[in-house]
Amino acid sequence: MVVPRPVRTENSAASPFVLTDSARISVAGAGADGVARLLSAELASDCGREPAIVAEPPAYGDIAIVIAPGEGPHEDGSDSAEGYTVEVSAEGVRIGAATTAGAFWGVQTLRQLLPAVCEGDPLTIDAVRVHDHPRYAYRGAMLDVARHFFTPAEVKRFIDAIVLLKLNHLHLHLTDDQGWRLQIESWPELTRVGGSTGSDGSRGGFYTQAEFRELVAYAAERHITVVPEIDMPGHTNAALASYPELNPSGVAPALYTGSEVGFSTLRTGDPVTQRFVRDVIREVAALTPGRYLHLGGDECLSTSDADFAAFVQDAFRVVAENGKTPVGWHEVGKAGGLPPGTIGQYWDFTAPRGRAAELALAFVREGGSVIMSPSDVAYLDIVYADGDAIGQDWTGGPTTLRDSFVWDPARIVPGLGDAHILGVEAPLWTETVATIEEVEQMVFPRLAAVAEVGWSTAPADTEPVVAARDLADFSDRLASLAEHWDAAGTKYRRVPEVRWPERVG
Repeated sequence: MVVPRPVRTENSAASPFVLTDSARISVAGAGADGVARLLSAELASDCGREPAIVAEPPAYGDIAIVIAPGEGPHEDGSDSAEGYTVEVSAEGVRIGAATTAGAFWGVQTLRQLLPAVCEGDPLTIDAVRVHDHPRYAYRGAMLDVARHFFTPAEVKRFIDAIVLLKLNHLHLHLTDDQGWRLQIESWPELTRVGGSTGSDGSRGGFYTQAEFRELVAYAAERHITVVPEIDMPGHTNAALASYPELNPSGVAPALYTGSEVGFSTLRTGDPVTQRFVRDVIREVAALTPGRYLHLGGDECLSTSDADFAAFVQDAFRVVAENGKTPVGWHEVGKAGGLPPGTIGQYWDFTAPRGRAAELALAFVREGGSVIMSPSDVAYLDIVYADGDAIGQDWTGGPTTLRDSFVWDPARIVPGLGDAHILGVEAPLWTETVATIEEVEQMVFPRLAAVAEVGWSTAPADTEPVVAARDLADFSDRLASLAEHWDAAGTKYRRVPEVRWPERVG
């Protein structure tokens, strides 16, 4: 009963594994001890057990974590660095992987196999063999901290929740018209002024560089790469209010707390703006050991096409010069002349409108790939049902759990198949979402559906996606996962498609 669904699960009628107080975690291979420490901490939190970690062969009743070449689900034909096997028998549990990431995802499967509430003894897991690896290398969630600010502790809470779904990227939307949330030492007014408020006049806030480094490290320890986004040249009113010289008019506008888009733009082609762009990218790149740096580039309705193209070409080149792979929303594809390997993020509908498909394919033609985030199935700020108090409905109606589950990334843009798709991401924009509890209720359970789309085996080309993805089976597994959410205090929407358990914890 695991989410996302593993590639292959072999159940057995043999005797179950019993997790006793004397169980240890046996480690072998580089990095296994770090994975074991995280497992031990989770078992202490989830089950009141904190097994000792030993670098010796496992004894009867131990949990073994083995990281070595040749481990993992290679009989499935996968060479994925994130593949793993989990074998559960009366003798013990064995997690095998070729990398620490694979072993860590095996740990998340083990956590779901354990009871959510570990009351009394014995604690048992049915005998099973799991062979698993992801479909896509990139599986992400986006949290908009610009419209409403979320503290480092709240972001860590979000990280802890998405780890269980085997997501490996957290895209932080750090700047927008309503707020600038990351300290830039060479431009201090960005946070002093631009970070002072948020949507609807909500609390301001920002991350110091030390806080951001700590967040990045916290995520990295859990095999999640933080992808920072500094949106430009549009969505920049917070920056424009902080520095008059960045404005086309030379006059700083008032701080903005509304929800309109497309009205702001940097003064393109200006030496001061160019210095600003270089300084910001340099500092953000230095804070981010991950591969990607996102520059937005969407909804630049106040920037001419010629100015947009020149700005994007220059700014994305600066990202590459700072050792990062540039990422932009699919509108950036109209600029042309992007650094080789630039990533586009597709956010239009599952039935592409206008030039959306053409612009997404532009990244592939220039040697890059695409992250799929179709807004009518993957945007988590869209309402679940008509009349919801929180959320938006600009995609044409609610997004149900079924909508988020029954789609396939390789069947949206003609000519864009798995070879061109880096992965999937589910964004949460926060114009209407003010607290971390509201974040979780908007995100879960739909994020679990998108996580399964990104991880689990693709439907056969001859099968309709609706038939290939079994919503009833997913709903049963989701009900089991909800017991873990309840135990952890994670909020979620109890949608009608699922027979939810009685609340626990």
